[in-house]
Amino acid sequence: MMTERQALQRVVAVAAIVPVAAGLYGVVFGINGMEGGVPNISADSHFRYLSGLLTGVGILFLTCVPGIEDKGRLFRFLTLVVVLGGLARLLGLWLTGVPSLTMLAALGMELGVTPSLCLWQARIAGRARDAEAVLGTAAAPGARLR
Repeated sequence: MMTERQALQRVVAVAAIVPVAAGLYGVVFGINGMEGGVPNISADSHFRYLSGLLTGVGILFLTCVPGIEDKGRLFRFLTLVVVLGGLARLLGLWLTGVPSLTMLAALGMELGVTPSLCLWQARIAGRARDAEAVLGTAAAPGARLR
């Protein structure tokens, strides 16, 4: 039977594939990958740079999967970065109009799924700390249990 920790690890691994794949797609195809036409070269360069950052964020989330209960600090930082990006996207929606369904799905990931996963990770980390504290009372001084 799968534990809640294992379920979180699997969900985070699957969710992290989204920014890795989307970022790599953006790096390879540039702004033309979004829609055809002749791109502004500077806009394409900026798009590819941001796609590289997106790839990196996804890879860093993947590094949180092993030992996920101990990765709270990194997980919260990455969540902050993603939420800030989502808020910027939300501002763009308000200023320029509703984007494609793909961008709306990304907004849902940024402002819904990622913060929810962060809360879930904090819950798992708290349970791990509690279990370690209980087990630690019977362990030798200075020993850390896993």
